[in-house]
Amino acid sequence: MVSGVSGMVRRVVTAARRVASEAKQLEGKGNNGVFCGAAIQLKDGTIVTGSNSPLMHAASSVVIHAIKHLAGVPDKIKLLPPTITGSIGKLKTEILDEKNVSLDLEEALIALSISATTNPAAELALEKLKELQNCEVHMTHIPTPGDEAGLRRMGVNLTTDPNFSTNDLFIT
Repeated sequence: MVSGVSGMVRRVVTAARRVASEAKQLEGKGNNGVFCGAAIQLKDGTIVTGSNSPLMHAASSVVIHAIKHLAGVPDKIKLLPPTITGSIGKLKTEILDEKNVSLDLEEALIALSISATTNPAAELALEKLKELQNCEVHMTHIPTPGDEAGLRRMGVNLTTDPNFSTNDLFIT
């Protein structure tokens, strides 16, 4: 992980910072007043972005958007049904006593693999995960442990800005 990288060196830096800034103007984006962005440059040079929301971390969002793009799945089609995300949210808040429902990358990938058992679009997108290996990724914040572990396992080249993804000292 490298911090403080210029957008002139890596196109994903500028894209991640732009999507985080734009998220401030969009309803349903950001989480508890914090707006994070992420960008990935696919092997064909395409830049795909994602931002955080009450449902997902920016890392989860950018990976879901990237594999949907690679699989040719339209934006309108949801890969993670509310039954799965709602069940995970209930587990996190009611059983594990966490304050934040937002899915980190590891949680989102598990939810996606469950969804793939009944959703052909999710199955197709899941198969594209390996194509993200060695792609360039930048995030406007320091990744949470679940995001960092997921990105490391995927084998992407990650840089970040030195910002926190939460206003809380401890991630819950």
